[in-house]
Amino acid sequence: MSHNKLLLSIPLILTTVWYTTAVSAEEYTLAIHPVLPAKETIQIYQPLADYLSQQTSHRFTLVTSSNFLTHWQTTKQGKFDLVLDGPQFTGYRLEKLDYTILAKFPDVVSYTLVASENEMIMEPGELIGKKLATTPSPALGALRLEQLYPNPLRQPVIVETNDSETAAQHVINGKAMAAMIPAAMVGNYPQLLTVVNTEQLPSPAISVSPDVDESVSSAIREALLSAHEREEGKRALESIRIERFTASDGSEYRPHASLLQNMWEY
Repeated sequence: MSHNKLLLSIPLILTTVWYTTAVSAEEYTLAIHPVLPAKETIQIYQPLADYLSQQTSHRFTLVTSSNFLTHWQTTKQGKFDLVLDGPQFTGYRLEKLDYTILAKFPDVVSYTLVASENEMIMEPGELIGKKLATTPSPALGALRLEQLYPNPLRQPVIVETNDSETAAQHVINGKAMAAMIPAAMVGNYPQLLTVVNTEQLPSPAISVSPDVDESVSSAIREALLSAHEREEGKRALESIRIERFTASDGSEYRPHASLLQNMWEY
């Protein structure tokens, strides 16, 4: 190749290299269910997004909803690439939207009905007609409350909150007599007493949209399942307070989509 021809070919080579890099690095959304306030959710899960970006060479942007009603609307639309969510929404995505689980939190999850230590509430029936704070349906806590109080004439007065942390604070501040919060949060509030724990369900899981390329999904799955073996991964796990992610074939989540069957546009 002559000197002139070599010079002419350099821009083409550089353009080809840039194009290959540009199309290989994609941007994906990672949505987090609104159990906590949005600002706190972003703070806790940003290390996970950073870790996935580091391990896969793609960019992951965190998204959260202001409340569970908004979350339900975006769930039906299949709007996000990756979603960390509770068993009812995860089951719905698997059943209705053809999502696939990449990894799950270990263990199980349940909700706890708590009350002020000053009230000495011993059973759910004592809260009929009393103010009870909870995230609104279709949040898992609200769905569990419906099972505790199936008679529409014998129910607490529901005080809706955008997140479970606010529900707990309502009891502490005297705005409600009781609250329905995740069992994992109960230890944060020693001034609250447990009234009853609900049935255990699978822990939150991360599922992926069918629109995400299989090679990308596989890379994300590998990064999640091996996070406990890498320093950056360990920092992400510490931030979200779990020891590791575990695998799931989805069978334990699919049945819980039925918890949403009374929701509009199910």
